[in-house]
Amino acid sequence: MNQSPDLREYAPATERNRQPILEVLQRVLPSQGIVLEIASGTGEHATFFAPRLQGIQWLPSDPDINHRASIEAWQRYFPSDNLYPPLALDVRSSVWPVQEPDQLKEIGLENHSITAIVCINMIHIAPWQACLGLMAGAGRILPDGGILYLYGPFKQGGKHTAESNKMFDESLRLSNREWGVRDLEEVIDIAQNHALKHIETIPMPANNLSVVFQRC
Repeated sequence: MNQSPDLREYAPATERNRQPILEVLQRVLPSQGIVLEIASGTGEHATFFAPRLQGIQWLPSDPDINHRASIEAWQRYFPSDNLYPPLALDVRSSVWPVQEPDQLKEIGLENHSITAIVCINMIHIAPWQACLGLMAGAGRILPDGGILYLYGPFKQGGKHTAESNKMFDESLRLSNREWGVRDLEEVIDIAQNHALKHIETIPMPANNLSVVFQRC
């Protein structure tokens, strides 16, 4: 008897960074509402965080159909009552599929509102327009006091914070000239243009940062 293929994808860094990220999220996220995860990738973070953040509803998303299939596959292995199916969402779009109450109602979230956005390891593995779109979208849909959380490597003061980050940046740009480790100050400036105030930068393992913004 043929079995269905296992569509789960794996990101090795997830097992290393998920607990440190969770500890920050437990402190900075609102205690309730919808957390919209941008560029959920394999889905491993979503299935790890959701059952450990029971006060919130975790809504993953990704523009890539194969990633969404992986997210759904991981959800079948590790179901959680507060974890929802992934949305097809490209941050570069001027309209996200969560901006209207009817859209939330369609996915069973009509009694909730988006109170936070989480974006892990996306803006350096995407064109700069993705960062611009993320900030514009967060400015549109987050309420006053809503949280935007970013995780990944960043340059500070125009310089890499570690030799490993410099090498990683070079490899990204060889893969795609539109990718690369971003300058934290430039990201903060863009965020401020969309009423997102930088409130905290937290050093993380492996020369990464957690960067927290609040809509105001």
